[in-house]
Amino acid sequence: MNLGLKGKRVLVTAGASGIGRATARAFAAEGAKVFICDVDTAALADFARENNGIGTTVADVADEKSVDHLFSEAIKFLGGLDILINNAGIAGPTGPVEALSIADWKRTLDVNITGQFLCAKKAVPLLRQAGGGSIVNLSSAAGKFGFPRRSPYSASKWAVVGFTKSLAIELGPDNIRVNAILPGAVDGPRIRKVIEAKAASVGVPYAEMEKKYVAQSSMARMVTADDIANQILFVCSDAGKNVSGQPISVDADTQYIL
Repeated sequence: MNLGLKGKRVLVTAGASGIGRATARAFAAEGAKVFICDVDTAALADFARENNGIGTTVADVADEKSVDHLFSEAIKFLGGLDILINNAGIAGPTGPVEALSIADWKRTLDVNITGQFLCAKKAVPLLRQAGGGSIVNLSSAAGKFGFPRRSPYSASKWAVVGFTKSLAIELGPDNIRVNAILPGAVDGPRIRKVIEAKAASVGVPYAEMEKKYVAQSSMARMVTADDIANQILFVCSDAGKNVSGQPISVDADTQYIL
């Protein structure tokens, strides 16, 4: 299938590892011009060494000045913008609500939802200049289920869905599509840290908690970063031109979250 992505100008936040890395590489493989940012300088340097032709810069999406710098560097490299992938996010704290700090609560929301707002605010005028385009916001299965002992994360990911639906209505007349992707448990170092923290929080062995995480989906498996990247490519492509305002689950049919 010709996805019509050749020559598209794409910005991916938190693109040096995980879902962001897979997404940036997938767009580049389709002939798109890609720019990424990340807060992890070591991961960003590794990415740059391995992916010639993809632009990079350090940026914290929760900081407005850093986002201004990000877009300045991205537009210098890309020459405009057709697609924004709001991928940056953090896991936030694990624990009962009465034990969580206000600092951890604020940081989780600052990165996971305010960061998307700041990037969308900068991107929308550029997408209008391009005659339309696409924004994809990363939510989570935690954006449709409750997530005990992870309330800041879940709250932020529900907020992403509301932000997405509102922007889709607002920007539809400008030919700008906005969708949210809701991954389930994505195999990799990040989910292992989450499982470890959850196991410690409730006092069970890691292996027991890992089995419970896998059992959350009817397909009894985790998804991969490439699974998420493939769905992102579709909704940004010509094949997905009438998909907007949708929270799209890629989660092996997750039924609940522990």
